[in-house]
Amino acid sequence: MSTTDLYSELFLMSQLIALPLIAILAILLAKVPAIAQFGLSALPLAIMLGMVVGHVNTRVAVGKEITFICFCQQKLLRAGIILFGFSLSFQQIISVGWQAIVLDMLVITSVFCAGTYVGIRFFKLDKELAILTSVGSAICGAAAILATESVLKPRQQHVTVAVASVVLFGTLAMFSYPFIYQFSGMSEQAFGIYIGSTVHEVAQAVAAGEAVGGEALQNAVVVKLIRVMMLAPFIFILSAFLLRSSDRNSARTSGGGIAIPWFVFGFMAASGINSVLLLPEALLSTLQLASQFSLAIAMAALGVQTRWSIIRQAGAKPMVLSLMLFVMLIFGGFYLNQWLIVA
Repeated sequence: MSTTDLYSELFLMSQLIALPLIAILAILLAKVPAIAQFGLSALPLAIMLGMVVGHVNTRVAVGKEITFICFCQQKLLRAGIILFGFSLSFQQIISVGWQAIVLDMLVITSVFCAGTYVGIRFFKLDKELAILTSVGSAICGAAAILATESVLKPRQQHVTVAVASVVLFGTLAMFSYPFIYQFSGMSEQAFGIYIGSTVHEVAQAVAAGEAVGGEALQNAVVVKLIRVMMLAPFIFILSAFLLRSSDRNSARTSGGGIAIPWFVFGFMAASGINSVLLLPEALLSTLQLASQFSLAIAMAALGVQTRWSIIRQAGAKPMVLSLMLFVMLIFGGFYLNQWLIVA
């Protein structure tokens, strides 16, 4: 074995060890009360820890390392999303009423369409970057961005920038809700629906709802999970739209076929099973932990490839777009809630 091959094998082994360790550390840190109160779940923490490791190890991944990192970002991500379906049930949707479902659909549609249109038309961003940034704000943050990546096949730089902007403004949004509640005039239950329909990440919905009260927390989580569930039909609609558009290469695999997001069927099947079968709590906890671990490794793989220089090269426009969507979620979402939800 040549010296080059030996170094390559050693670096591959370091990645095999480092990424799971980052994921485990992120999951453990997310359970620390002082960190949990900031709404930082295991996924954003895994990205940030991965970025630290990536900046310490400046070596560019090659060969088998790239293959392993891609496996984590693609296969493990999809497995994690499928397993996450066991956290959801159709009964949760029924419990909050049809108004909350309509509200989530309006928020997703308006934020995604406005962000994509403004990002491409006025900010002159690449289509993939505008779509990824918008979908992260509209649905469920970093997980939605990486799920959408399977359809778009964007450049790694676009994924990195979109995730960074959503984590930043999602965290900022979360801290805003307890302050807004004091002046909203909403009941605690209605304000929980407002949180769930507009906050970026699930963990941020939990943190913001808990800061307001128990009833707000319950509604915030349920309405947020409904938004997460809408990721499945969104991926299908986006894939179909890209296929019909003039730029068909964005929706095609290297083999020339349509990039059907098969993992979405698994996600929907998992939700369906959890809706009709009473699964043991121990099994549900194991499946949820496996989902979190798989997603955390995928985020860690994204983080180790992220360099500050890549984000800086993208310029201020993606961040300005995320700021616009942040404002739209806070104020536009507030008025939609006032219109549809009885205070």
